[in-house]
Amino acid sequence: MPHPILDSSSADIFTIRTTASGPTGALPFTGSFLQDSPSGDVFGWTQDAGMGWDPSELGSPEFLMLSTSGGIRNPDGTPVALGLHTGHWEVSLLMEEAAGVFKANGAVPFAVFCSDPCDGRSQGTTGMFDSLAYRNDAATVLRRLTRSLPTARGMMGVATCDKGLPAMMMALAGNGHLPGILVPGGVTLLSEEGEDLAKVQSVGARFAHSEIDLQTASETACRSCGSPGGGCQFLGTAATTQVVAEALGMTLPHAALAPSGSNAWRDMARRSALALMEMTRNGIPLSSILTEASLHNALVLHAAFGGSTNLILHIPAIAHAAGLPRPNVDDWQRINRKVPRLVDALPNGPHGYATVQVFLAGGVPEVMLHLRDHGLLELDAPTVSGQTIGENLAWWEQSERRRLFRDKLTALDGIDPHDVIRPPEDAFPSTVTFIQGNLVPDGAVVKSTAIDPDLLDDEGIFLHEGPARVFVSEEAAIAALKSTGDDRVQEGEVLVLAGLGPLGAGMPETYQVTSTLRYASVGKNLAVLTDARFSGVSTGPCLGHASPEALAGGPLGKLRDGDPIRIHIDTRKLVGTAEFVGDLEKFLDRPIHPDLAPDPRLPDDTRLWAALQNASGGSWGGCVYDVDEIIKRL
Repeated sequence: MPHPILDSSSADIFTIRTTASGPTGALPFTGSFLQDSPSGDVFGWTQDAGMGWDPSELGSPEFLMLSTSGGIRNPDGTPVALGLHTGHWEVSLLMEEAAGVFKANGAVPFAVFCSDPCDGRSQGTTGMFDSLAYRNDAATVLRRLTRSLPTARGMMGVATCDKGLPAMMMALAGNGHLPGILVPGGVTLLSEEGEDLAKVQSVGARFAHSEIDLQTASETACRSCGSPGGGCQFLGTAATTQVVAEALGMTLPHAALAPSGSNAWRDMARRSALALMEMTRNGIPLSSILTEASLHNALVLHAAFGGSTNLILHIPAIAHAAGLPRPNVDDWQRINRKVPRLVDALPNGPHGYATVQVFLAGGVPEVMLHLRDHGLLELDAPTVSGQTIGENLAWWEQSERRRLFRDKLTALDGIDPHDVIRPPEDAFPSTVTFIQGNLVPDGAVVKSTAIDPDLLDDEGIFLHEGPARVFVSEEAAIAALKSTGDDRVQEGEVLVLAGLGPLGAGMPETYQVTSTLRYASVGKNLAVLTDARFSGVSTGPCLGHASPEALAGGPLGKLRDGDPIRIHIDTRKLVGTAEFVGDLEKFLDRPIHPDLAPDPRLPDDTRLWAALQNASGGSWGGCVYDVDEIIKRL
């Protein structure tokens, strides 16, 4: 009897051969091609024929598609092996649509992959140690893959989610000498039975406080994805990055936030392939699209949508990859003071429409129409459509596409598109406020537009004074939030999560904490101050990116339980402070918290990333690798 692991019981394994007939036909070599081309270009055609491409079609323009696809699907969409998240589960279908267009137009498509993690799956786990660091690694891999096909005439990136999409944009920007286009992976539909994907992540905390029973938690968590593909239904980091990509001119108009798997989504991939071939014919590299004007538009759209604070990390990184000046705090403040939030989407509210509903209401171009009419956009910025932003908007304003999609929103959901995307005269306070003060000498940030209006006074000011409750790990904070015993969090406390910056824990998102504050009763009258970052779906008086981080000498590392803290946020003027209000001289003379140390589980890969990005401008600089600065320091 064969050993079940060491050997096989099937005789079929011995049906084997050492030779086979090669591909038929002949490669379309010319004498000059053989004489002048590198052997790699010649051998590449041999490989192409070996993979089954018609040899007679080789020598046609080659286009490289890069994707974050994950999982293995049967032709009917059922899983053979799961991916890590819905965001990369269906994007291979976009590549198939684009590939068909390339082939039909006499081009040769290539496809390569670098899959991506799920920040929702990583929340509260050691997987979050690798989340932000992955972005830089993936951008490097994707750039290397692009350079590995030096005969490519153009590149197409296909990605959806929190880290894979910024990485893809950094990779495309870093190879900007080529024509390039981005195809965003779209969004998941709302579930007709379950909770949205923001709220459902708090089922554990709500169950711990007896606010939801086991059966309800089990059923709602099972049913929260309305479709198998796309990014989450809220305007978190994935959706915000899709919006920013369109604002940068890297996508076709009305490409961001399309419902995954839909005909509109597939059609967008096909038209993107046509646009990329047109860019190639006209000799338009992506570097001519990515300009300081397009960066301005990206910051404006981020503010107008109420986007994720994680884009404070990603937009500078994309700019750096493109060789452009990185936006700094002054740039963000200047834009946010000019641009109100126009979009009512999850998680910001007040109603909180889903991203697919924002798409039907007109998405990015509809918001841009309002911004254009108030002189807030750089209308001459070029885009991959071959037209400027202004020209795209002139088309959109009169298009049948615009009218039909907006009518569809009303027909399907009974929603007036004007309630989803508002004009500036009926807008909300702008998106982010940068915080100063003796606890954050180099600053912190809060998504002030997402603070519950009930917590603000008549002047739009949030004021919280309370004792510090210090945690040096996210696990300890979550345990206290779930606890019903003496160690539970108390109303009025300021939850301080210290030592969670890049050096301490890889700068995790801590959405377990912020989702509990929003959706569980325990979260009332609390504030958060941390050197970590937040999920794009986080809301409330949660101050992140506190700098310097505690393990780099930041004052956060000196705090102890009971220390008096005052947090003041003016959501209209977009200014705020986070202050220790005791004896400041004695406080600053303190040693750091005795339990503060880098997490011993932090992988060496992430420790290296933390050191390199720290030498390159840190989190305010986008957590990038500034090679010249790193070499100088070495």
